[in-house]
Amino acid sequence: MTVLHLADEGEAADLAAFLSRLLHYDRGAAVRLQAAGTALAVFGRPPSFEVLAIRAARLAKPYENGLDAGLDRTVSAGELLEAVDESAATAVVPDAVTGPPWAGVLPPRGGWTPEPGLPAPDALRAMVGAAVAEFRARTEELAPDLRTRAALDRIGRDIWSRAVGDTPLPVRAVHAAQSLGFLRATGEPALFSAAAWLRLRTPYGSIAVRRAGLGSLGVSVSR
Repeated sequence: MTVLHLADEGEAADLAAFLSRLLHYDRGAAVRLQAAGTALAVFGRPPSFEVLAIRAARLAKPYENGLDAGLDRTVSAGELLEAVDESAATAVVPDAVTGPPWAGVLPPRGGWTPEPGLPAPDALRAMVGAAVAEFRARTEELAPDLRTRAALDRIGRDIWSRAVGDTPLPVRAVHAAQSLGFLRATGEPALFSAAAWLRLRTPYGSIAVRRAGLGSLGVSVSR
């Protein structure tokens, strides 16, 4: 049995909250876990946003399981959530599942360069609120018989693919950050790039998204 010893109850609670939010968007969600030393990274992909969400957590002691120096496993998010014991600050790692395609292609570990032009946190939250309001208004303007999934998807693509400020980051990445609890009143977000990837990083988690039209450059492929 593989047990993760998180740094404290707060880390366990934050991990549980992240998993709960992922499951809100996909009851069958899977997450990829990578642990080395005292660092744990949890990767998930909420389908509504088409982004990769990354939640980092601190471990109380360096990860070790027999002769393995690190952990790299894709598991059920629901099973992992059930295995989190917040009071004990532990999580039993479930058995591996057949991972979805996204789990085999992750952003690079290093080589990230700061990107300028990201608006202030208040402006980011206001931008998401305005985008949500616009989506609702435009869908309500459609006649009921024209309010098809294809029509809603077209409106969504138009709104959520817009660039944030003077950056190449799409609005959907900021929407995902807010919906997953990463964009809070405290903590300054920052934007980074590495090859084909953009990463919106906050103290509470990161959102990674592929740049359009750059193919499969700069990715980490699972073994």
